[in-house]
Amino acid sequence: MDGFGVEAKITRRSDNHHPTIWGDHFLAYAHLSGATEWEKREHEDLKEEVRKMLEMSPSKSLQKLDLINTIQLLGVAYHFENEIAESLSNFYTCYEEWISTVNESDLHAVALSFRLLRQQGYYVSSDVFKKFIDDQGNYKKTLVSDVPGLLSLYEAAQYRVQDEEILDEAVNFTISHLKLLLPKLSNSLQMKVSNALKYPINKTIVRVATRKYISFYQEDKSCDEILLNFAKLDFNILQKMHKRELCDITRWWKELDLAKALPFARDRVVELYTWSLGVYFEPQYKIARNIITKVLCFISITDDIYDTYGTLHELTLLTNAIERWNIDATEQLPSYMKLFYNALLDVYSEVEKDLAKENKSFRVNYSIAAKKKLVRAYFKEAKWYHGNKVPTMEEYMKNGIQSSTSPCLATVSLLGMGNKATKEAYDWFASEPPILVASGITARLSNDIVSHEREIERGDVTGLECYMKEYGVTKEEANTDIRKIIENSWKDINRGCLKPTAVPRILLMPVLNLARMSEFAYTDEDAYTFSKNNFREAVSMVLVDPITL
Repeated sequence: MDGFGVEAKITRRSDNHHPTIWGDHFLAYAHLSGATEWEKREHEDLKEEVRKMLEMSPSKSLQKLDLINTIQLLGVAYHFENEIAESLSNFYTCYEEWISTVNESDLHAVALSFRLLRQQGYYVSSDVFKKFIDDQGNYKKTLVSDVPGLLSLYEAAQYRVQDEEILDEAVNFTISHLKLLLPKLSNSLQMKVSNALKYPINKTIVRVATRKYISFYQEDKSCDEILLNFAKLDFNILQKMHKRELCDITRWWKELDLAKALPFARDRVVELYTWSLGVYFEPQYKIARNIITKVLCFISITDDIYDTYGTLHELTLLTNAIERWNIDATEQLPSYMKLFYNALLDVYSEVEKDLAKENKSFRVNYSIAAKKKLVRAYFKEAKWYHGNKVPTMEEYMKNGIQSSTSPCLATVSLLGMGNKATKEAYDWFASEPPILVASGITARLSNDIVSHEREIERGDVTGLECYMKEYGVTKEEANTDIRKIIENSWKDINRGCLKPTAVPRILLMPVLNLARMSEFAYTDEDAYTFSKNNFREAVSMVLVDPITL
């Protein structure tokens, strides 16, 4: 206000985000009950059949590995975690001996066994691929027509860690040859290969990948009907549960009425629930999904306040209020910020109440600390914008790891994760270990690549701009180099998932899945902000259309 009590005109930036494309769609699922009696019985019977298959298939055989792989890709491995863990543990003990018996030309067997063990957290050496290298140090020419082998090698190479040149080379070799083979393949194989080239197993969100794989699998001549029917039924039962969860969250979001009160912010509750499914989809994580979706809604609004709407003066006030984390801290905030701030505190105190019943409320303090770090990072970016400053790449990335939201979300993802999320685990996450830093780099830079033009128009700082300025390179060169940084971060994520791990591997899966989620969301565009294309398709596949049985 000025001296006459008249509000001074404030010029605000705005992105004119499109409204939600889902409206009240998910409120219609309020009366959706769970699985029918028939579905439950059928599901149990089929599950036992699949369990028998796992028991009956010869141990330490390619047949067993193919079965485990199919079960994982069909999205039903969560029912057989112990059986799969035991099979792969036994297989690991005799891996080298087994590999020595594999035919020189069986690239699929070598690549699949390597990938399944790495995926399970076992470090196996990439030297096993030396048998496919010729005297010149290149992959043998005889492999170029082996489509299943090339595809398996390509997927295996996505699990590489630092200093594995043989796998770096495998990526280039398989991509170039699979692209050449594409026009000659049958329709269904063509779809499978081009999907893999865009969304490799290690870098995609599991529910979307499952839905696609079920349709590829049913086209396969060697498809097993029992497995296929179990996967379809399981998918539909889970989908009902997820629809019901999203219905409740949509109602909560509508009652908050923040979308109407803060029209400058992106209204994306459906997409954010889908994000939570990308972190964990299994039934036991229902509460965890509820928490992370609500926190994500507030992260998204926070981002929009700091990125476009708030003035520097207002952002200073909000940052101070969040540092204080106290209902009394609202006195100086403008009315729109008060509304947001009070609702933000409510969400965390609601979670704290629920966790207090199990003596786990200490977890919320770690999440609040992570939220404060995120807000500091957003504030620093706002100050760069208002001060026309382009930081060094190092300065940008140090801040960008936080502003990527990965460290904050990883901490939040543990809130509903049962007894494994101990104080020690939280302390380890708070120390920003390499896997968490790598997940943040992946998210920050993937977003920067697809948002660069828009951000530059708005005068924002991006990683590409910092890189171009610091190294005197073109946008294209910066793009190539930044993609290499992302690839290297993936190697660090892969390394961080290998045993022995500092915390139980189950707690690392959300970190891995957050990186996968950002790969998906920023493949061709910022699919979260512009959610009418890629995200719409993903939501339809996972949360709208059941599979025809």
